[in-house]
Order: sequence, then C-alpha cells, then structure tokens
Amino acid sequence: MADPDRPQIYLITPAAFEPEAFAPTLAAILDKVDIACVRLALADGDEASVARAADRCRETCHARDVPLVIERHVQLVERLGLDGVHLADGSRSVRATRKSLGGDAILGTFCGASRHDGMTAGEIGADYVSFGPVGQSDLGDGTRAEHELFAWWSQMIELPVVAEGALDTAVIEHLAPVTDFFAIGPEIWRSDDPLAALEALIAPLA
Repeated sequence: MADPDRPQIYLITPAAFEPEAFAPTLAAILDKVDIACVRLALADGDEASVARAADRCRETCHARDVPLVIERHVQLVERLGLDGVHLADGSRSVRATRKSLGGDAILGTFCGASRHDGMTAGEIGADYVSFGPVGQSDLGDGTRAEHELFAWWSQMIELPVVAEGALDTAVIEHLAPVTDFFAIGPEIWRSDDPLAALEALIAPLA
C-alpha cells in the first residue's frame, strides 16, 4: 500500500511510440512501480493512430487497475473508454470539459507557474492541477514553477497538485514534502532501460 504522505507517481507516455512495442515496457513499469495514473501524451497523429495507442495502453493499465487519461483529446475520452483528460491550457477549457465529460471523469490541467490559474481551474471543476516546469525546460512558456508555489499550495489548497517538467533526483527530494504527485515521462524514455531510470529518479522517495 502506498504511503499516504509520499508523493505518488503519475507516468507520462512518450510523445510517439509503436503501441505493440511499447506495451511490454509499460507493463513492466506498472508491475514494478506503484503508478497512480498514466497520461497518454501523443504529440500528434491521426485519430486512428491515437485510438490504436489508447486501446493498447488502456488494456495494459486497466488490467492493473491504473487509470489512463489522454492529453487534450477530450472528444476521444468516452469513445475509447478512457478515464479522463489532461488539458494543457490552464483554466480556459475546464468548465466546458467538465460539462462535456460529466462528474466521474478525471480532469486535470497544466497551469504553468500560475497560482491564479490553478485556483480558478480548481474552482470550476478540475480534479488536480499541474505546475511546471520545475527544472530547466521549454514546457509551457519555460517559466519555472518554484518550491514556494508548491509550498503555498500544499498549505492553503486541498486540490491535489502535480509537479512536472525537467525533474531530477535533487528536485524530487526538494519538492517531495510539498507536492502530491510527480509527473514523469521525458526524463526516463531517453534511457535504454526506462524502468531502471524511473527507479533511480524516484530513489529519494524510498
């Protein structure tokens, strides 16, 4: 059972992958590491290829009781039997998306380093907000989400918060007391052994 005081891991898929080849890698990670949620984060592709990737990931995730959300493609959530959506535009489309998907779907959104945007998103229906990058990255507009933002949020706001973007072991150790989730993806997919890379990255949480 996961330690309730320890941040959970939110896994982000590669931006592009071959579903049949990726499925065993995903399964190996889910079997070894306690993953709270998986985000399908394809950079592009036609609807058929996105659906194929979603189907394969959904089979792998749901067999292990891990929810699967998709980035941006709100219209595919119900059609593909997914658990929700991760938006990338702060609070702008939260209200309409919540109305479209209903109350049971997971709805999260990336808010850059904007405390105001995060609070607004929570007020109008988001289940979590994501801030980042927390390291040197071009995620969003590149403005870093600092420790102060997470510390304030964890003290003042009940809505779960996710840290993402250019994570390393030092950043994870620094933010662990003040965040609920670490969203990890690009940091491990460059490795020949993503599972080992993930385990090394989250070692400070052990």
